[in-house]
Amino acid sequence: MHFHQITDPRLAQNAYLIGCEQTRQALLIDPQRDIDRYAALADAHGLTIAAAADTHIHADYLSGLRQCAHDWNVEVLVSGEGGEDWQYNWVRESEYRHRLLKDGDTYALGSIEVRVLHTPGHTPEHLTFLIAETSDAGSEPLALITGDFVFVGDVGRPDLLESAAGIQGTMRQSARVLFDSIQRFRKIDPSLRLWPGHGAGSACGKALGCDPSSTVGIELEGNPSLCAATDPDTFVEFILADQPEPPPYFARMKRDNRDGPALLMQRPNPCRLTPIEVKRRLTDPRVAVLDCREWPEYSAGHFPGALYTPLNTSLTTSIGSYVQPHETVVVVCNESDVDEVVAACLNVGVDNVAGWLSPADVSACERAGLPWQTTMALTVADLPVNLSAAGITLLDVRRSAELKETGHIAGAWNIPHTQLLTRHEELPRDRTIHVLCRTGNRSGYAASYLQRLGYNVVYVGGGIVQWLELGRPVLRTDPSTPISVV
Repeated sequence: MHFHQITDPRLAQNAYLIGCEQTRQALLIDPQRDIDRYAALADAHGLTIAAAADTHIHADYLSGLRQCAHDWNVEVLVSGEGGEDWQYNWVRESEYRHRLLKDGDTYALGSIEVRVLHTPGHTPEHLTFLIAETSDAGSEPLALITGDFVFVGDVGRPDLLESAAGIQGTMRQSARVLFDSIQRFRKIDPSLRLWPGHGAGSACGKALGCDPSSTVGIELEGNPSLCAATDPDTFVEFILADQPEPPPYFARMKRDNRDGPALLMQRPNPCRLTPIEVKRRLTDPRVAVLDCREWPEYSAGHFPGALYTPLNTSLTTSIGSYVQPHETVVVVCNESDVDEVVAACLNVGVDNVAGWLSPADVSACERAGLPWQTTMALTVADLPVNLSAAGITLLDVRRSAELKETGHIAGAWNIPHTQLLTRHEELPRDRTIHVLCRTGNRSGYAASYLQRLGYNVVYVGGGIVQWLELGRPVLRTDPSTPISVV
């Protein structure tokens, strides 16, 4: 059997390609929308992707399942569990070859046998796949593909239907359903290898581990969320506490994956832009500039409204959080990085990537007199201890759980940086907004977005870490509204 874990570090997301040695047919599980890399991997191993499956309706990226069906004529395998509201509408209403999987079903592809377990809680329709290999001697279970059910070190959060999709009153009930699914998980062979849908850095849980895989037994012994699942009431309180705030675009991903992501007739092939073309683009309010340079270069000068989007693990989240699907994207990056940015855009439904220019091109545009903007920057050492007395408005863009853990600066507002798209109007337009996070990365993302919206902003480097190192005081009260801003 061929078994490949394909990891996207930008979303800490795992897809799986599983191939039969004899028939050379393969099953693809949980593909993202940018499917070319999976085809390249299959070709490299002499495999043909014959079927593709999703463990559940994803919230953090667009599924590549529909694109696989359209481009490769594969058989589509999706959940038929979860009730009428949680069915794959685009599958049921299509002519694609498909199968709706139920608990206890099996699916065979050559010597590969997939046994289906319904494991709801993270979502109502969620499936876990037990992968076995058949032979004359019988069937040998080899791996458990758990999707967003059980991770290394955590379990899938049960609150997203309410906190991201807006379906009120569902998170506590979902947590109880997840508790029941965990009891079923306890009965699985502890030696079985477990392969999760996400790793550390994903927003689909609160404490995911870095290891790419584990075993059922190791997780039962050491996974805090599984260990907490001994009493339903206790588990509900444990699993719902301190979950990170989901970005608003999660609701759009959920809807589009249920109803059908738009098909890509061709992959965007952005051209290199000249200064004249850049100047024309900058006059269009529907154009979003993604500036992938590092912070010192970006803050020293950039196109007005350009978003700070460095090429790190937050790239996809930043694009999903700050760019709307109808906007046209222009990218500032090296030519060798263009494909990476295009892939990140496609996986959150931002399809119109029209052009790119290099950092050297940006400098040439500045010399040519194109519109230009800088971002004012300070460090926390430059701030007074008493913000209110100095009339300073401080926005802390960390997650609420972080503020609970370390405290926050008196007089600060709190809006997590991924929620500014829907919450920025809570901020005063007539004041300069000083933006702070843990160390300074998220402050850059947030400051650039607020600057694009027309706010006067100051980036505060060093973050709460440096504030604490300086021995300055913090409060441990609710910062969802300003404590004392004059």
